[in-house]
Amino acid sequence: MTFYVTTPIYYVNDVPHIGHAYSTVTADALARWHRLAGDEVFFLTGTDEHGDKIARAAQANGAQPQEWADRTAARFVETWKTLEISYDDFIRTTEPRHYRAVQQFLQKVHDNGYIELGIYRGLYCVSCEDYKKESELVDGLCPIHLRPVEMLEEENYFFKLSAFGDRLLEWYEEHPDAVRPSTKRNEALGIIKGGLEDISITRTSTRWGVEVPWDPAHVFYVWYDALINYVTAIGYGEDPDRFATWWPAVHHLIGKDIIRFHCVWWPAMCMAAGVDPPAHLLVTGWLLVSGEKMSKSGGNQVTPADLVAEYGVDALRYHLLRDTPLGSDGDFSYEGVTARYNADLANNLGNLMARVCTVVGSKCGGVGPPPDPASRLATVATAVVTEVVAAWAQSQPHLALEATWRLIHETNAELESTEPWKADPGPAVDAVLGSALEALRIVALLAWPAMPGTSAEIWGRLGLPGEPSAGRVPGDASWGGYPGGLTVQRGAPLFPRRTG
Repeated sequence: MTFYVTTPIYYVNDVPHIGHAYSTVTADALARWHRLAGDEVFFLTGTDEHGDKIARAAQANGAQPQEWADRTAARFVETWKTLEISYDDFIRTTEPRHYRAVQQFLQKVHDNGYIELGIYRGLYCVSCEDYKKESELVDGLCPIHLRPVEMLEEENYFFKLSAFGDRLLEWYEEHPDAVRPSTKRNEALGIIKGGLEDISITRTSTRWGVEVPWDPAHVFYVWYDALINYVTAIGYGEDPDRFATWWPAVHHLIGKDIIRFHCVWWPAMCMAAGVDPPAHLLVTGWLLVSGEKMSKSGGNQVTPADLVAEYGVDALRYHLLRDTPLGSDGDFSYEGVTARYNADLANNLGNLMARVCTVVGSKCGGVGPPPDPASRLATVATAVVTEVVAAWAQSQPHLALEATWRLIHETNAELESTEPWKADPGPAVDAVLGSALEALRIVALLAWPAMPGTSAEIWGRLGLPGEPSAGRVPGDASWGGYPGGLTVQRGAPLFPRRTG
């Protein structure tokens, strides 16, 4: 199986914040899970570097647009390194390969008769890089950024989006699971059924963009340029075999504020270019701070690097994946991160690891015994693995982690019930401790997509060779994989309890 996952590409008008981290960590976890499942994976992220917003941000910072893009794109690269994001390609829309793909793709749309010249006059939000209808405004402001819009009028080329209403409805009917969750699919259908208007796709008022090949006086409007990154990275126009391998397996991870662009415009663009629409679109909610969307203008951005310094990378990744179901809004707070850290990581997983390794040291000479095939935990683990596999198949990391932590809870409960630290060394103690070690081995496998560093640390302390990433699920998560006879190391606490 192949699995192609993409994040939105991020504007380089500002530094990465925790909202960017949420979508990127989610995509990373999905990519890691599918690698663990034995799939061939391609994971794409990157930066969106054209448009008025970028040009104005560069000017405000005393830089040329390309200089500003270079500087800010490097911050995204560094942030993803800090968060251990395992992308296979980082695309920048100022790269020559992307210019070629954009020009070939939109030339095809033009040649197929779906682009024509006209005059556009309308209300424009620079932050959205999008025109707005009067009815969409809130007190005269953009409803997303709460900033004034501008009246613009210029000669533009238009994409005949209005020609695709019936075809889009037919496609959605034939592909009911293309957009998840279903509420977001219904939102896209509502946009289509409300009537589609032709949309402006070029500008003459700026030169910061990809030049239109049939009319060099124009550059492509940033959204039309940006969306094409998803096909650029897999060889559109240059490597047909590679494109044919990956495009049918695409999974776009997008925020709910860009549904119109990805679930209406982009499928229509693909149809116009003679390309199948994207097969899967996974729509996330927003990660809010005090009930508000994070934004530079709102002054409520939270920096991922600061949180990693405070809590550690795996604790942050776990919080992002565990506390916000895919498709729902989440509300970030330091209190929430601390509470989840202490409850799930310090008290449950950390204490279990410390307790088992300590008792193996005192009762078994530091050598781990094999698990009991008849242990109650074997039944629990089997059920948990089944649930975890199903949850990841539905792109629901929070459910996968919830099930994984049930195995941790049940293992702690088993130790509390049997109290091996009070018993004399012997077969009964070995059976309990061996089963606890096996539960930890399975947890390390199942938690790896969310917490790769912690999983590797658990793996090593259990004396297991290699890395959990080399395993395959569900097969390697079957009960009985811990061989026994391995040296078990206690080590420092995985997650020292926090008081702040």
